[in-house]
Amino acid sequence: MSIKLIEHITWKSILKFTLPTIIMMLFMSLYQMIDAVFISNFVGTNALSAVNIVFPVISLIIGLAVMLGTGGNAIIAKNMGEGRFHEARSRFTLIILVGTTIGILSAIAGVFYIEDIVLLLGASDILYQYCVDYLLTLLFASPFAMLQLLFQSFFPAAGKPNLGLFVVAAGGVANIVLDYLFIVEFGWGVKGAALATAIGYAIPALYGMVYFTLKRDGMLYFVKPALECKVLLDSCLNGSSEMVTNLANGVTTFLFNMMMMRYLGEDGVAAITVILYVQFLLSAVYIGYSSGIAPVISYYYGSKDSNALKRLVRTSTIFILINSVLWYALSFVLKTPVTSVFVRPGTTVWQIVDEGWGLFSLTYLLTGFNIFASSMFTAFSDGKLSALISFLRTFAFLSLCILGLPVLIGSTGIWLAVPVAETLTLAVSAICFFKSGRKYQYLPLFPIGDRSE
Repeated sequence: MSIKLIEHITWKSILKFTLPTIIMMLFMSLYQMIDAVFISNFVGTNALSAVNIVFPVISLIIGLAVMLGTGGNAIIAKNMGEGRFHEARSRFTLIILVGTTIGILSAIAGVFYIEDIVLLLGASDILYQYCVDYLLTLLFASPFAMLQLLFQSFFPAAGKPNLGLFVVAAGGVANIVLDYLFIVEFGWGVKGAALATAIGYAIPALYGMVYFTLKRDGMLYFVKPALECKVLLDSCLNGSSEMVTNLANGVTTFLFNMMMMRYLGEDGVAAITVILYVQFLLSAVYIGYSSGIAPVISYYYGSKDSNALKRLVRTSTIFILINSVLWYALSFVLKTPVTSVFVRPGTTVWQIVDEGWGLFSLTYLLTGFNIFASSMFTAFSDGKLSALISFLRTFAFLSLCILGLPVLIGSTGIWLAVPVAETLTLAVSAICFFKSGRKYQYLPLFPIGDRSE
């Protein structure tokens, strides 16, 4: 059986393959922003702050799913590149079963300790009930959230990136429509927003279960799995960088909230929430591209095609550099229209966002290569380097900057924390990138006389 994810490595073929995943990530970030817009405008900015307060718990669930999805994806795509399709399907089925179980256990554990969790996250008396209402509803949807994220990883590996885009878009549209219905028409507040999100998770989750059960002529489908503990361990280790990223996002969001509460109060928390939503939107292109190209890198690494790997990494590097400049410029174009959909001009939250936007936007010049480098090493099953980059970028450097810079330069330091952390990580990413190039056979990137495209 001979199937290739991309037959000929060209700009056109790479963008054609990765574009659905990029659009899917953009769409996911966009409909999450729309969630926040409904909450901010029809419930209040305190409710928006509450959503950010409970984000660390949601980030933990996402992290577990992404760890299994991306780590297992690299192993399964490599198996397919080696022609070992039955093993790939067995391992795919095993990972889906384990992910579903984790989702159920997360929901049960979270429901019993909801009040303790909310207090631990630092909710003030003003935000407490909003936090409980929003988080409790989402915890019930943990199994669906796990499955959606797992299938999101595996649709590209199955050679069906367009299908992944379609089902995520369907869930997103449902989420937006239900946001309006539950929040505006029914007046259910943050409970309504969480319920709309839960149903948005359920649509792609249930579709993926049906598709991979009934569709038996594709590259991946459900079979009777073998219990391979080593595969699960390798998937967790290989996806540990993505897990680190999501756990760190939760911790650093907690730190951002803590510092904002200390320096600028609840309005500061609302302001950082707005800017973090924008960061997620503009970073979605890098995340989508890196996720989309990862199974292709794994496939050609497994088939030992070094020429294809060189072209893949070269094209990816150029793509990231071009987009870094474009996204930095776009952030200034988006400033006024995006801020105005969350908060009214002239309010305290508006003024805080306005003061911090330009400093925070330096992030978009730096973050793309760091995201790609971490994802690339995951694709090579080099979980150690991938985790190192993610750990430094999203936790170690960022935590030090969030806690240290405000002590030196006040609230301005909060806005500069991410750009400074990304700069420090970029130096580490570049060192890892060039030192590992020979090992994984993607260097030289620009060989003299290469006319393979």
